[in-house]
Amino acid sequence: MNEVQQLKKLLFDELDVAVRSTAGLLEKVKAEDWSYQQHENMRTLRELAQHLVLLPETDLAILQEKTEDEVKAIEARELADASEMIATMKEGYNALTAYFESLSDEEYLEKETRPFYMDHASTQAKWLTEIVTHAFHHRAQLFTYMKQLGYDINMFNLYV
Repeated sequence: MNEVQQLKKLLFDELDVAVRSTAGLLEKVKAEDWSYQQHENMRTLRELAQHLVLLPETDLAILQEKTEDEVKAIEARELADASEMIATMKEGYNALTAYFESLSDEEYLEKETRPFYMDHASTQAKWLTEIVTHAFHHRAQLFTYMKQLGYDINMFNLYV
C-alpha cells in the first residue's frame, strides 16, 4: 500500500469511528427527546441527527458537483427513527468509500470539483478531509445535546 492509499485508509478509519459512534449515540435517544432544541435558532435533536446521518450522501453529491436542487432533495429526506438514520448513514458511508476507492492516486490528489455554493474548486483529498471534520463537528453537537438532556454518555461512547 502506497502513501496515498495509507492516507485515504486513515481518513476512512476515522470516518468509520464517526459512523459507529453516531450509531451508538442514536440508539440511546428516547422518542420524547427528538424535539429537544438547545435554542430557538438551532436545530432540534431530530434535525441535527438527520443532518449528521445524511452527511456522507450529501457531501458525496456536493463533491460530485450535483446541483443545488439535487443536494437539497437529499437534505430534505425525513427519516423515521434512529434505526433508519443509522442505516442511511452506513449506506452513505459505503457509497462515499466506493467513490474514493475508485479514484486513482493522481485523481485523489489532483482532481478538483466545485460545489454550487463556492467560486473555487477543491481536490478530492481536501474534500475527504472536509467530510471527516464535518462529521465529527456534528457528532460533537449530538453528544452535547444528549449530555444536556441527561444521557449517561461519556468520551468512551465516542471511540467505539
